[in-house]
Amino acid sequence: MTAWPQPFDLAATLTCGQCFRWKRNADGSFSGVAGGRMLTVSPQSPGDALGDPFWRRYFDLESDYAAICAGLAAQSPVLAAALAETPGVRILRQDPWEALCTFILSQNNNIPRITGIVERLCACFGDPLPGGGRSFPGPERLAACSVEDLAPLRCGFRASYVLDAARRVAGGLSLEEIGRLPLAQAREALRQIRGVGPKVAECALLYGLHRLDAFPVDVWMNRAMASFFPGVQPETFGPYAGVAQQALFVYSRNHPDQVREPARRAAKSRKR
Repeated sequence: MTAWPQPFDLAATLTCGQCFRWKRNADGSFSGVAGGRMLTVSPQSPGDALGDPFWRRYFDLESDYAAICAGLAAQSPVLAAALAETPGVRILRQDPWEALCTFILSQNNNIPRITGIVERLCACFGDPLPGGGRSFPGPERLAACSVEDLAPLRCGFRASYVLDAARRVAGGLSLEEIGRLPLAQAREALRQIRGVGPKVAECALLYGLHRLDAFPVDVWMNRAMASFFPGVQPETFGPYAGVAQQALFVYSRNHPDQVREPARRAAKSRKR
């Protein structure tokens, strides 16, 4: 039986919050849609995925994560511990438009709710695929919609943000060109889109444009950085800061006591 290239943890990669179109099946396999293609794979066997250039690229199987993680682990004992616990998490190479759109929808939301909104978005506006799934709707399809058209998604205030993004991209804004800009300029270009703040811009860069130097920060990452790396800026982690971020994010969620306790001690010390 052909195995996945190592290190690679399929389940951790697909459930760590970087994508929203994969479902775990009763037998432990995962079924999902990307790039207008459907796939079912298991942690034990990639099936036909290894022989398909699209899926090899999507799962980023050509990158040497062993070397990347070794370099990051050498920077800090905390990073070493986080990476040791999440050695097989890879940064997927998602479609830039899909990543931007889904992370706009992710604002002030949890993963089950985001997944539900994305499912309804594809069911309402995606094209049917062989096998019964639906593609992710392109920006041109959504650009022609109104806020009222998106009401069945139940995505609230995010609807107008999605429409602004769709109209800009359909009108000629090239996400690929943005992805080739220096990181600070790329962030600023994305933040011209209505509703795209620092976190969404960083997620679009990391997960959609594969800018591994991007570093999304949310509540958990703020706590982790304050606890483990006070005063340290994300760029300190170098060109693979996004890989460090993903490991620290999963590690902090798995060990909330290690994250919160240092933060409480720091707060107490400031009061003295």
